Amino acid sequence: MDTSAPPGDAAELRGKVLYIEDAAINAELMRAMLDAYPGIELLHAANGRDGVRLVREQKPGFVILDMNLPDISGLEVVRQLSEDIAARGLRVTILTVDTLSMDIIKAMSLGAFEYWTKPVSAAVLESGLRRALTSRRPHPDRHLPRR
Repeated sequence: MDTSAPPGDAAELRGKVLYIEDAAINAELMRAMLDAYPGIELLHAANGRDGVRLVREQKPGFVILDMNLPDISGLEVVRQLSEDIAARGLRVTILTVDTLSMDIIKAMSLGAFEYWTKPVSAAVLESGLRRALTSRRPHPDRHLPRR
């Protein structure tokens, strides 16, 4: 992940972000990137079940979800969060090393907001935070791969 400074005004972005990722180094890299955003509270879950539980308990506005988790798949996480996605406009972005796959297509059809490929750059993270945290309306178009 590129941890260089974000291009926009980081101070204006506010919200609770949950990162569901089992690789500790990736979680630390995301934490380092999000340190540039003082208004962002980062939560972390190391597996899918804990991620679903944290969404229900902490009500984040944005979830960044690794598709390959040790307990349940990212696709199953999206399935379990589909009610939160529909009812309160929860934004779930899939973060994966895969190019467009059937699981990503299925997750998008279940309400995932967009997907990013790893490693994510600071610019992609910043623009994704803006899209996810500034509007709660249903998003008419899903953003495809960003590099």
